[in-house]
Amino acid sequence: MFRYALSGGASAATHFGVGLLLNSAGVRPVVASTAGFVASILVSYGLQHAWVFRSEAGHAVAGSKFLTVTLAAFTLNTVVLWLGTEVLHAPFVAVQAVTLVAIPVLNYTLNSRWTFRTT
Repeated sequence: MFRYALSGGASAATHFGVGLLLNSAGVRPVVASTAGFVASILVSYGLQHAWVFRSEAGHAVAGSKFLTVTLAAFTLNTVVLWLGTEVLHAPFVAVQAVTLVAIPVLNYTLNSRWTFRTT
């Protein structure tokens, strides 16, 4: 769990940092967050496959499962960001913070039980 927390922190920092940088430069919140999310995928997969779960699953199998889980997390992120910033007009930072709590719960559950499991 400690390794997952550290890799999740690196992924979240990438997601949030890129999103905040782009949003500060005038990019719309959902687009900025999407770019941050995409950047965090490489960080997250690499750390989870090699270090967190120490998976022996091949990259073709684990990678495709990881991308499926990532698509679910991306959908959650996009819907929450859109509702929070565009519909409710809440600040980007506050809304993104909500997703950065919800997404790790979803990711850990699916990745530990499905993506990186070799049995």
